[in-house]
Amino acid sequence: MTTLTITLLILACAGYAAAGLLCWRHLRGAPVWPVHAAAGIAVATHLAVLVLTMLEVRSVVIGVGGALSLFAWQAAVLLFLAAWRQPVASLGLVVYPVALLCALAMPLLPGGAEAPTPLDWSLQLHVLLSLVAYGFLTLAAVQAALLSFQDHRLHNHRTAGLNTGLPPLQTMERLMFRLIGIGFALLSLAIVTGAVFLDNPLAQHLAHKTVLSFIAWAFFGILLWGHWRQGWRGRTAIRWTAGGYALLIAAYFGSKMVLELVLGRHW
Repeated sequence: MTTLTITLLILACAGYAAAGLLCWRHLRGAPVWPVHAAAGIAVATHLAVLVLTMLEVRSVVIGVGGALSLFAWQAAVLLFLAAWRQPVASLGLVVYPVALLCALAMPLLPGGAEAPTPLDWSLQLHVLLSLVAYGFLTLAAVQAALLSFQDHRLHNHRTAGLNTGLPPLQTMERLMFRLIGIGFALLSLAIVTGAVFLDNPLAQHLAHKTVLSFIAWAFFGILLWGHWRQGWRGRTAIRWTAGGYALLIAAYFGSKMVLELVLGRHW
């Protein structure tokens, strides 16, 4: 990484740290605009780091560290944009610190020994759809975690402190299902493009990713159907969201880490 890239990375990490701390203050009654300002600086400088790094390797196909960094950036930028119109700024308490750690993963986890081969536009579209889908479903999973936290405090009659800074349960649940719906639609497109454009999506080094991704897709599909037809909500919805997200992370990052860091290969 060049000196400019390292400087921008430091600025991005500082912005994420500030945004996370300001989210904590916002939950306790502070205004939200400082969160937006710090998050805006963070996602802008983080994007610059990603662009400069991709220009160096001349490909959107990067190692585990780069994938984590890109994944965290697009989750952070989705939250940054959504927070201007929806009461989701509280998600930054988790998303922005995680984005900080993932941004640092790029120089620390460079990937396998074999250089990645540049992909054509069709496979790059598949990668982009996958990452954006993961971003929306990440926000949904964080929303589910905060929903579980708020639900637990209400059931134990602990309504003071952080709980007063969170939106009402119904609002949080509605936003969670909206995020899941968008993420599910994008994940469906990613699966379709993978089936169409990949030569063999069930090849030995892709089989685990393909199978786990499809199971995660089925999890979210069943959850949306259950919410629509059976009225699933509350703890049932939270458990299904957590299960689907765990499968999704295992499908992408679990498979990628084993493939690149252990076997020294790329997708």
